[in-house]
Amino acid sequence: MDVSDLISAFSNKGFTAKEMVVLSGAHSIGQARCLMFRDRLYNETNIDSAFATSLKPNCPSSGSDDNLSSLDTTSPVFFDNAYFKNLVNNKGLLHSDQQLFSGGATDAQVTTYSNNFASFYMDFGNAMVKMGNLSPLTGTDGQIRTNCNKIN
Repeated sequence: MDVSDLISAFSNKGFTAKEMVVLSGAHSIGQARCLMFRDRLYNETNIDSAFATSLKPNCPSSGSDDNLSSLDTTSPVFFDNAYFKNLVNNKGLLHSDQQLFSGGATDAQVTTYSNNFASFYMDFGNAMVKMGNLSPLTGTDGQIRTNCNKIN
């Protein structure tokens, strides 16, 4: 998604653009499949060339769809603000991540979080509490997955 679509999708759930940006900081940890970022590596221009080159051996232009790369290659196992620093340096792995810092409405918030871990940490906690208060689907309307990647 582009930034306007992301803002709209989060708004539909009652989140502000600021909350959308801070919740995206969850990408400070975790991984994505090559299939999900291949187009970014080979077709987008707002990606640091050294960063793209470093990812291409693990994600060739075809095949290897299930190969994984960290969403935050700087500190992949630490919950910190390096994710936002990466975005400022055009090192967002996913298209939707880099859209948060692409000359649009959310650039200032990304910059703030890239420079101020305490602000990110506090805002993230508040947004997570808000997200936790969303009404979950229950009964036949929803399920708790035993494997997040597939329906039970």
